[in-house]
Amino acid sequence: MSHTRRSILKAIGISVLATPMAGCMTSESGWFNPTTSIDAANLSPSAASIVAGDMVAKLSEHVGAGTGTISLKADNSEFALALESSLRGWGYAVAEADQQPLGDTIIPLAYTIDSDAGQIFARLTTPTVELARTYQATPTGASPTSPVSVLTRTV
Repeated sequence: MSHTRRSILKAIGISVLATPMAGCMTSESGWFNPTTSIDAANLSPSAASIVAGDMVAKLSEHVGAGTGTISLKADNSEFALALESSLRGWGYAVAEADQQPLGDTIIPLAYTIDSDAGQIFARLTTPTVELARTYQATPTGASPTSPVSVLTRTV
């Protein structure tokens, strides 16, 4: 095997190992900052509803309704409205932005929605689980194009 080919293969191997870590961000609290949610994709109401409904369905598999009150720090986007509606529809208690729930387990929830070339990237994060999935923008909203990626943490 030539030296050039070996170098190329080594570079590919390093990038394969480093790429998953490239999206990691830390905050003052370490890995989770419940005050940062953003819909950078500015989804249409139909796309926001489809993505939020799908992501909350997946969230319910890991954080059941009735286990606490969701503290959602929203950005007033279409996705924020759809996410809150979907959470309530699935039976979650959702604290208003200025409300401090008392006597209940608080589950901070942050989200990030971004897009590129018709692909929508969605991520929901709590202290114990992070869910991510890609969607394809369609004329009627969006459809999933990847399996759900699940990262669980122990607190």
